Amino acid sequence: MTVGIYDFNEDGRKPIMAKPLVSIVMGSNSDLEIMREAGKALDEFGIAYEMDVTSAHRSPDRTADYARKAAGRGIRVIVAGAGGAAHLAGVIAAHTTLPVIGVPIPSTSLQGMDSLLATVQMPAGIPVATVAIGKPGATNAGILAAQILGLANAAIAKKLGMHKEKLARGVEEKSKKMKGTMKE
Repeated sequence: MTVGIYDFNEDGRKPIMAKPLVSIVMGSNSDLEIMREAGKALDEFGIAYEMDVTSAHRSPDRTADYARKAAGRGIRVIVAGAGGAAHLAGVIAAHTTLPVIGVPIPSTSLQGMDSLLATVQMPAGIPVATVAIGKPGATNAGILAAQILGLANAAIAKKLGMHKEKLARGVEEKSKKMKGTMKE
């Protein structure tokens, strides 16, 4: 499934059709609610992405083929979410030279700690950038993918700067509100 099919030209204003630059992949469709957060973050920056399901364990050949062909499809960053043994991001990283961002999914009684450790503990030479567990991690994975792409795209870099400014304004507003309630 391809979603977010619009990108923006260099000035960041006029939408243009674009091929997906980011692939969001998950080990199971039950991970979709969490992994949608990565898509929402990419939408904020106007970055086209695709979403798919593949499994390191249940469909290893499909997963390896997906990873090997991603760059040829124009993908520049892969965001991979998995729970439990959570080997998806590592298996993908073993079969591609693209940056891979792993999102640990809280799918077991261990609340994602198993997924976190499985995703972050990669052997030297097979890096996986690992973010936080669950929805916050998926959001950060989308932002990190945008930051990687922003190194070579001025429009994305500009939107990232605006995103940081928005975060700072939010903190200022919360500070003023809290100080206002303390005076009462």
